Amino acid sequence: MKKALVILSGGQDSTTCLAYYTHVYKEIHCITFDYNQLHKSEINSAILISKKLGIKNHIILDVQYLQKISFSSLTNKNISIHRNHPLDNLFPSTFVPGRNILFLTLSSIYAYSNKISSVILGVNEIDFSGYPDCRNEFIKNMNYVIQIGMNCNISFITPLMNLNKPEIWALSDYCNITDIILNDTVTCYNGIKGIGCSECKSCTIRKKGFDEWKSNRSYYMNSMKTKMKLL
Repeated sequence: MKKALVILSGGQDSTTCLAYYTHVYKEIHCITFDYNQLHKSEINSAILISKKLGIKNHIILDVQYLQKISFSSLTNKNISIHRNHPLDNLFPSTFVPGRNILFLTLSSIYAYSNKISSVILGVNEIDFSGYPDCRNEFIKNMNYVIQIGMNCNISFITPLMNLNKPEIWALSDYCNITDIILNDTVTCYNGIKGIGCSECKSCTIRKKGFDEWKSNRSYYMNSMKTKMKLL
């Protein structure tokens, strides 16, 4: 039986990945990480979304220790989401150093233990906030490390890597989950469900993509299908 593990944050991108791959794999598992982020709303959204999409295997993994050793505006209320990272001004303050390294490592352990060969994550390097651990180069190298270190054939799948935000909206439309994305996901850096705060960078990227998709829906649908080879 083909099985996959989706890293589900409760946000737009991971939810879109989950919806798409429910039609590809016979068995889907989800993993959501509680790293003591300021906004638990995204964890609640992940739980709600997995239930709506009929996922029977969903684990919430406690990694709250990450908050104690990291610097980020997503884990520390004294750091502004509108500033650069206090340790490296090349990145936004919302960057959580090492987060995806940890998430991918733990997800691979879960996948290995459950005989799952595909780990799916919704990272993107076109319309994103500038995180170094969302780049294709990082994912490929991390995947190589996992395969060597665990002597396994686990593959990291990143379907959204080369899609822009309007195309990601088109994919949610293709999967008939636009209402879920609009109402149930938490993409906002202030933890506001659905439409969000409309002010943080994540919200502005999301809204800009939504407006562009709505204004030229057929174009972005075709563009998305071409990039994902769905035609």
